[in-house]
Amino acid sequence: MTDILVHSGTVITQNETRDIIHDGAVSINNGTITGVGSTSTLVKETDPERTINADGQIVLPGLINAHVHVSDILLRNSVNTDRSLLDWLFNIKQPGVLAMTPDEHGLAAELYCAEAISGGITTFVENDTALDWDHLQCTKEKLDVYADMGIRTIYGAGIHDAAVDRATFDEIRQRPPDSIHPGPDALQVDTNTVLEKTEQLIQNHHDPTHLQSIWPAPVTLATVTPDALRGAYELAEQYDVMTTAHVAEATAPPYPDSTLSSIEYLRNVGYLGPRALLGHCVQTDQKDIRILAETQTAVAHNYQANMRLATGFAPTPTMFRQDVTVSVGTDNSILNDTIDLLKDIGALVAGHRGYHRDPGALSAQEALDMITCDAAAAIDRSHDLGSVVEGKRADIILIDIDQLGLTPSPDPIHTLVHAATGRDVTTVICDGHLIMDDGNLQTLRTDRDALLKIASETAADINERAGISSTEK
Repeated sequence: MTDILVHSGTVITQNETRDIIHDGAVSINNGTITGVGSTSTLVKETDPERTINADGQIVLPGLINAHVHVSDILLRNSVNTDRSLLDWLFNIKQPGVLAMTPDEHGLAAELYCAEAISGGITTFVENDTALDWDHLQCTKEKLDVYADMGIRTIYGAGIHDAAVDRATFDEIRQRPPDSIHPGPDALQVDTNTVLEKTEQLIQNHHDPTHLQSIWPAPVTLATVTPDALRGAYELAEQYDVMTTAHVAEATAPPYPDSTLSSIEYLRNVGYLGPRALLGHCVQTDQKDIRILAETQTAVAHNYQANMRLATGFAPTPTMFRQDVTVSVGTDNSILNDTIDLLKDIGALVAGHRGYHRDPGALSAQEALDMITCDAAAAIDRSHDLGSVVEGKRADIILIDIDQLGLTPSPDPIHTLVHAATGRDVTTVICDGHLIMDDGNLQTLRTDRDALLKIASETAADINERAGISSTEK
């Protein structure tokens, strides 16, 4: 029995030998890839309920976005000024997100998923750094939307049990606009309490068989105690999940007057290991990278967002050479402004080559790996995601290359990385379900035009309520 047969395309398998099958086909049944081979063979061997003609298109694994912030999408284009990380965080992002109602978080989730799916993303790792543990309705609204949209999600439950430095906060808050912020301790929760609540959230909502996973997610090293970091990793081990955190994004040490790097500090407190995915890792040196490799700790490289904040970017080529698993995140849509992994990897390859003055610093194949098979490894899903291989879950996308701007295409990997963008995606299958068919989203709760109109109106209202509408442009 076959539910779907995708045929006559160029299949980029991303398997161990990176095989490419011209005039290839993929058969799908009950959410699983049941066959990968030539069109002539699979047409003879299957009797599908539905066929998808991929002639002129590339067929490849669904893309995996390893580090994102969903609710920020309603703050997109709210700030275009020269704001550093903490300035942007305390004066723009947090006031905006903390002003949102549960319904508005749900709206943000629908808009986010619509754009992610349209760009070929079938899995994303959300870092909910503004989670209000006393009022989880915002979280529940988003999880409900994710389930309806049919996209595979990992919800990182933000853990924040240490106070933000008051002097730093007050100093940064002096800059306009006079946005409304509840203060540096607004999201802080007692260590034992937040770990218990995280465990309850995992028990109540973690269900990867239905596309939804929950991870403990310490926010930043400055806002999380060593006990919470250890507790998060222990929860990951106990429930066979992972944990993720923001690490070494800015130049500040892990805590005031520290002589350790962020990576050394995390090693010492017991947070590094194969269950940890570290976002950013910009401020890392050779020693740090060696520690990441020795502990089998993965990295989410957020190139575009870090460049926009002028914090620099992670030394990804060196990480590759030392066998650190590196994935890519589009991070905040208020910084990156798009949720387009293909666009991002094209930029990061060019950026690394230019910075290192080495045209071989990163290859197109390595970049594609970072959003498919390596990304699957980074989230501990190599066994069932990240490649078009028989027996894996059927997360598959089609990209039209038979068009102006992408023709000719003698090297499809080069085309994907250096020419294609998410707007070239035509079809998205997640867990065997067709969630975008020839450019038409199938799982929207709201009519597309109505969604865009409501999102624009709601965003303007949030900006006004949060006091960020007067931000200098």
